Amino acid sequence: MAETKQHCWPDLRDYILSLEKDDLFRWVNREVDKDWEIGSIVRLLFRGIAEEKRFAVGFHRIRGHTDNSVAVGLIGASKRSLAKILGVEPEIAAIHSRWSEALAQPLPPRMISTGPCKENIWIGDSVDLLKLPVPVWIAEKDAGPLFTPLWITKDPSMRVRNVGMYRAELKGKNKTGIQWGTPSSQHAAQHLQQWEKLNKPMPAAFVMGTDPSIYLSAVTKVPYGVDEFAVAGSVRGAPVDLVKCETVDLEVPASAEIVVEGEFLPGVREPEGPYGEFTGFMAGSAEAGEPVFQVKCVTHRTNPILQGMLSQMPPSESSCCRQILMEGAILHHLTEELRFPGILDVHLPESGGGGAWLWIRARKAHNSYPYQVAMGVWSKFGFQHYKWIVVTDEDVNIRNSFAREWTLAFRVRPEEDVHITPKVTAMTLDPSATMDPKIPSRDRTASKIFIDATKKYAGFPEVAMPPIGHLERVAEKWLEYGLGELSPEWKAILA
Repeated sequence: MAETKQHCWPDLRDYILSLEKDDLFRWVNREVDKDWEIGSIVRLLFRGIAEEKRFAVGFHRIRGHTDNSVAVGLIGASKRSLAKILGVEPEIAAIHSRWSEALAQPLPPRMISTGPCKENIWIGDSVDLLKLPVPVWIAEKDAGPLFTPLWITKDPSMRVRNVGMYRAELKGKNKTGIQWGTPSSQHAAQHLQQWEKLNKPMPAAFVMGTDPSIYLSAVTKVPYGVDEFAVAGSVRGAPVDLVKCETVDLEVPASAEIVVEGEFLPGVREPEGPYGEFTGFMAGSAEAGEPVFQVKCVTHRTNPILQGMLSQMPPSESSCCRQILMEGAILHHLTEELRFPGILDVHLPESGGGGAWLWIRARKAHNSYPYQVAMGVWSKFGFQHYKWIVVTDEDVNIRNSFAREWTLAFRVRPEEDVHITPKVTAMTLDPSATMDPKIPSRDRTASKIFIDATKKYAGFPEVAMPPIGHLERVAEKWLEYGLGELSPEWKAILA
């Protein structure tokens, strides 16, 4: 069990103050334009500052919006941020262990009568989403401003709740779109399908600016029927406080900065996008369009903070969260649910958006073991994830790109060790999955690749490196040799 620290912030504002104390958040004090400048600033922040030094950023002087702020990077600027939310040291193993704990021990939310999210209420004709400083994340390419909120929905029985992050195009004063990639894998989309079979509108709400544990739980895939608010309660060590919405029969976080309530009308679709996606390419809906959200009410705190999450080209906030948290979810599935022996590490490189490549380091139990491990992942998370799965031996550092390439070069026989599964569900939003861009992402099929990059026979040659003990002794005395600084990457190939 990971050692945890006391960490429970009542709301986003208290969390930001805590980030500032740790130099994990900074405010920009000059005026900025939401339609090109905010997106460009945060893009350079993620591209131009090393991950271990990265921080979240806030803007409280936004041209044309005097009473609002925007904050980006609050959840996944770096693994330091993720570790802080989870209450552990910023080490991958500790983060994975704590996340596995949270998934296994959900703590249900509790209802209260009211909360800060009710300080201001727009209802009916007073609703005007255009008053909010919604950023255009990629100027001159995005279709327009884009919310990156947390959506709350329930199935028609009103017993199964989902909290998930899906982008929402700002379409007017009281209307947004939604994009959920492959609906078959998105729980909110499954809810809408159930409501539409009954020819009834689906009540929904989206929120921005909450306790960080809620964002953490919502951006990671949990099994259908598991309440993300309960997972968040486990993360924060206390139940999440919820309040009833004003116009729909749903519950939302009491401390949320902004709550937008409304409904999806059955069968209504409109074009959506294009917008930059987590793959690093622009994408939008096909001719059939995407669902449309009609807004009935907005409640918000005074001088609300609009929380955004940077996605698009990796590295990004979404790729950081997707990488580290989904690594933890996969590790939990393989070791706790399937109980595979010998699983040592899993890694989702950010170059694949945290969703295309999956590397697994393991102590191979038998010759068919690597293939069984790969099938165990796809059976749980679906073929719309992990276009490539590679299983390596225990001595390979799968978190180093050189070690990964070296392993592919010298432990793989393409004719024997590369296995292609054809015509299954394509990876979500993969532009290479079709020759016809008019085919919706949800309808595309493609192949998946499993690569067995383990040693295949006894007596496989040893790695041509001096014994690790000798290297460590030399590293300890390195400065005495007068050869300058030694990069910590000297251990790159060694696990």
